[in-house]
This record gives sequence, structure tokens and C-alpha cells, in this order.
Amino acid sequence: MHRLRSSLTLASTAVLLATAPTLLPAQMPQPPAAQGIVLRNMDRSVKPGNDFYRYANGSWVSRTTIPADRAEVGVFTTLLNKSRRDVATLVRQAAQAHAPAGSNERKIADLYASYMDTNTLDSLGLKPLRPELSQVNAIRSQRQLAAVLGSLLRADVDPLNDTNFHTINLFGLWTSPGFSSPADYAVYLLQGGLVLPSRQYYLDPSAHMRQIRAQYAQHIAAMLRLAGYTQPSARAARVLALEQAIAKVQVSLADDEIVQRANNVWTPADFEAKAPGLDWRTYFAAAGLEHQQDFYVWQPSAFAGVSALVASKPLAAWKDWLAFHLLEEYGPFLSQPFAQETFDFEGKVLTGVPQQPARWKRAVDLVNAYLGDAVGQLYVAKYFPPQAKAAARDMVAHLIAAWHQRLEALTWLAPATKAEAIAKLDAIYVGVGYPETWKDYSAYVVKPDDLLGNVWRAQLWKYRYNLDRIGKPVDRHEWWMEPQTVNAVNLPLQDALNFPAAILQPPFFDPEAPAAHNYGAIGTIIGHEISHTFDAEGSAFDAQGRLRNWWTAADHQHFDQEAKALEEQYDRYQALPGLHVNGEQTIDEDIADLGGLMAAHEAYRDSLDGEAAPRVDGFTGDQQFFIAFGQNWGSKARPAALRSQVLSDPHAPAQFRADTVRNADAWYKAFDVTPGETLYLPSDKRVRIW
Repeated sequence: MHRLRSSLTLASTAVLLATAPTLLPAQMPQPPAAQGIVLRNMDRSVKPGNDFYRYANGSWVSRTTIPADRAEVGVFTTLLNKSRRDVATLVRQAAQAHAPAGSNERKIADLYASYMDTNTLDSLGLKPLRPELSQVNAIRSQRQLAAVLGSLLRADVDPLNDTNFHTINLFGLWTSPGFSSPADYAVYLLQGGLVLPSRQYYLDPSAHMRQIRAQYAQHIAAMLRLAGYTQPSARAARVLALEQAIAKVQVSLADDEIVQRANNVWTPADFEAKAPGLDWRTYFAAAGLEHQQDFYVWQPSAFAGVSALVASKPLAAWKDWLAFHLLEEYGPFLSQPFAQETFDFEGKVLTGVPQQPARWKRAVDLVNAYLGDAVGQLYVAKYFPPQAKAAARDMVAHLIAAWHQRLEALTWLAPATKAEAIAKLDAIYVGVGYPETWKDYSAYVVKPDDLLGNVWRAQLWKYRYNLDRIGKPVDRHEWWMEPQTVNAVNLPLQDALNFPAAILQPPFFDPEAPAAHNYGAIGTIIGHEISHTFDAEGSAFDAQGRLRNWWTAADHQHFDQEAKALEEQYDRYQALPGLHVNGEQTIDEDIADLGGLMAAHEAYRDSLDGEAAPRVDGFTGDQQFFIAFGQNWGSKARPAALRSQVLSDPHAPAQFRADTVRNADAWYKAFDVTPGETLYLPSDKRVRIW
């Protein structure tokens, strides 16, 4: 689940927001509309062929300071800030409307208010979490342990789209179309149970990682001490040792991305036979899954390994682990000492952020996380007019057409494979702006004076929402992002794309900007998501979303050779001294960046209808296009956050994503890049997949 680091407050919502304007930004300046590439961000003293990222963004990088409350800052941050301000306005309006109890507007206002009421939170201390901690303390047997673990199983989002499962339980649950039966929703179980960003944090023997583990042990002890546990340091050592044992049996991120390895259907009897140790019958009953007859087990070796640990590690260690994970998960929603200690480790140590975001920002994030569609309906009504949707859909249509042309022109795909690829492209559902149907929150109870209860009930609502649809027909138009989200997504099991409203605005998309800018900015993002349809993961699924190999052996061989060459490019990039990008880990995103770039450039050239591209500020159309792409990735990150990204994120750091232009022939011509320049690649070394 996406975890929100902070806490909330009480009082009458309407009074809170109307009389305390400092809690929400009453009137914040909006970023100016984009009118093409941003000249003042460029550093034209840098040769494009030596460092294209710096050429496009160097002046911005030099003058920009990362805000104290952020791990990184960039173009996406600009829109994230705008989205937060816009949602804050909607929250204020919902509070002032005095909406009736049970309405979405009232729930939005009450959830926000519960987070902002620090006085009530501080007066309650640990009290809201004591029932769950008491349940853990009462465990006396392996059967009782299994029951508590099962009762804490929660639903997470799509593992095909970069989700790292940090759960209070050992596993995460996801419901989605089945690999072999895409017409109905199936159950997937995934590895989880770790707090640190990835298994490397537990296993890497370097001095830097040993130091982080030492600080983590101190943090565990501090949280247990705040909760009144005796011998907190000894308990912390047991928790860390147990998590290291879990990390050892988990699957690495690079291996986890090979989706065919996740196609493992187990019956309840299979869990007993293949993963003995945990009382699975009791676990599933406590999780409300006692009648489920089959599960997709994403990482079988991890399930076997963790189940063996349940049987072999002392019960006392598991109780300490559970107590700490409850405190870690819900500490941000308790009194100030718990919230602060959680941020001091997860914010300051893991990402290097010295200061928490303003409380209103965290409150907005909470509302977006748990009432996302309720906010989304208000958001699109106010900020995404029909003409904006029409303009974005037109851009998407041009990118789809460009992909058609590129697929038709490929010579390395066998005719049968090419036909399947085109059929998949023809069948793709493209969601622009907002979903066709909205989630129903009528069963979610929100109280203005019960923050932790609101969070707990929200997670249960989401879990039950997932359970309720198991075995039911799939909605292939279902959205996995809210309209106010600054992102986009490809959904291979649905053969679908989502482009939320919040990303379809300046600086990525502006109908008043030159076409070269729009195609280089939002066009490459749209092309990126379409490209995922045919990458190593996306190409494993057919037009119906079924996991099926529709490629010939020769097709796979060619694709793998080109992908390997791109992997090797990224392997050479060094994010921090001694820390290289893992090309195998980032390959799908790297291919999507390159495929999106190439398709968007072709779409841009086609949009000119044979006319000469207008020069803007002395730049040719192609130069504007590539600079706009490079400026998508303007970013600065703190070293700790950058390290975390390299070790736990399937996306490469931003500066290396910008430099993928070195594989595009048109870029060489546009900037007269010649041999001897740093990014220069001979023609036969440039990666050309799509």
C-alpha cells in the first residue's frame, strides 16, 4: 500500500478550514502556462552531444534548491504541487458546503479534519492502536499467530506497475484479471513484510548499508520504547534479524519483473504441500478467503521460505515483528512522538529529507489516497473542461497512428507476430482524463475525530472491495489512477492505458504551445505508455489480456539482443560514486522511453503534413522536440533518495532517461552530433527496437 507519513486533527471541519487559513493555502500563485521549451532552463554552453540532459536543463539544475520537505524536485513536482493546491481548494469548498452526513463531500472534509486535529491525536497517544497491539500480545500459539497474520492481510495496487509491497503482513493481495482467464477477476498473493526500500538494504555488506541497518535498529527500538515495550533494543535486534531472514528468501526486483514466473496457480492444498510452516487454513479463514479455491502466487520461493520461517523462528520474535510493523504502519496517524520518530527515519535517513511537508499537504495526500475517486469527480468538474479532454484525445490518436505505422514498417517481426501486435494496438482502451465509472464509498465510514479509525476502515474498505469482485466479470475500462494523479499507466491485463487529467496540462501539454513542444513533452509520455504494450512484460499478454506467447523464437531473439544492448548502455551510467544503474532492473522503462521518443517524433513529423516546421527562438522543429523531451526529465534528488531509487525502482534516474536521445538518428542530425562527443554512438550501436 502507499503509506502516508504524517498525522491529523479534530474540530468542526467547516470551522477549522474557514477560521484557520494557514492550514490550507488560501490563494497560491499558479505556474505559468507553457509556451514551448523553457530557454532559461537550458545551459547552451554544454554541447548537446556531450551531455544532453545538462544542455536541456543545466541552468535550472544550477539555480534550483531542493525544498526542505522533499527528496527530489523536478517538472513532475511542479504539477504535483499544483494538484495538491487544487485539491486543497476542493477540500475547503467541501468543508464550507456543510454537506449532509454520508455524502462524498462530507467524507472528504471529515477525513481532512481528522488529520489536522493534532490536539486530539496528542491527547489520545497510543490508545487508538492498543486493541491491535493487545491482540498481538495475546498470541500464544502458531495457530493464533496465523490468525492475526491473516486478519491483517490487505490489498495493494498493481505489481505490474512499480508497486513495492511494504505491508504490515507477510504478504500483499491484489485482484485483477487472471493470467489465463482474463474475463474474470482473480486473486494474486505477493511477497511483502519489509520496511526498508528493497532487499538490498538488508543484504548489502557495504559500510553505507550497514550504517543504515544500524540506524534502522535504533528506530525500531525507539518506536517500541515509545509504545512502552521493555528491552526495546533486544526486541529491535530480533525484528531486524527476522526481516533480514525474510529478505534472503524474497525475489529480487529484476527477477520479479519476469512476469511468466508469476504464473503459478495454487490451491489451498498446494500451500500446505509447497509452503509448509504457516497454518494456511487458519490464515485464509482469518483473511476472509476460506472459500477461495485458487490463487496466483507471484513468488513461490518467497512463500515457501517465509512459511518455513514462521515455523522455525521463535514466536516471541514474530510478536515483536508484528508489534513494530503495526507501530510503523500507523505511527504517522498517532500522537506527535510516533509521527516524528517515523519521519526521522523514513524521511531523514532513507531519503535525506530534513523537514516534513506542511501538514495540509500531508492531509491532502491522505484524502487523495483513501477518497481518490470522490475527490476526482470534483477535480474534473472544476479543472478539466471537455475541450481539454478533446485536445488530449486528439494527441493520443496521433500517437496510436504513429505506432501503427511503425509496427507496419518493422522488418524483424514475423508476419503473424506483427498481425497480433497490430490487433492488440487496435483493441487497446485509452482512458483520458477520468474514468467512466466512479468508486462507491457509501460503505466507508469517516469520522472527523478518529484519524486512525478512518485509516483502518479505509484499508478494510479497499480490501473488501477487492474480495467482493473475485470471480466477477472484469471491467476492462477500470482505472488504476485518480484524475488528480500526476502520472500515467499501462495496464497489460486489461490492454488499457490511463492518462489522468492532472498530467494533461502545462508544462507537459498546452494547446497554445508549438506542436514540437507538445509532441516532445506529453507525446513522448503517451508514446512511452503505448510502448509498454510491447515491451518484455507487455508483450507477454495478448489483445485479450491473456498471458500467452504470441512471438516466434526469432522475434524473441532479436528483441532480446536489442534489449541487451540498451541494458549495457544503462549499466555504464553512474548515479553516485560507485553506484551504477542496473540495466536489467530498468530495462522495460528504458525501452518505453526509447519507443515513446521514436513514435512521438514520427507523429510530430506526420503532423506537419509536409510543411516546414516553424523555427521558435532560433530552434528548428526537431531541436524543439528533443529539447522538450529532455526538459521532461529536469530533476534534482538528494543522494539518499537517489540511492534508494537505483536500488528499488524500475525507472532509471532522470538524467539518464533524457540521454536516451543518443539512440535516435534524427537527434544526431538536429544537433550535428559528431564522433568524439560523449553521447555519440556509431549508427550500428544505436538501439532500434521499435
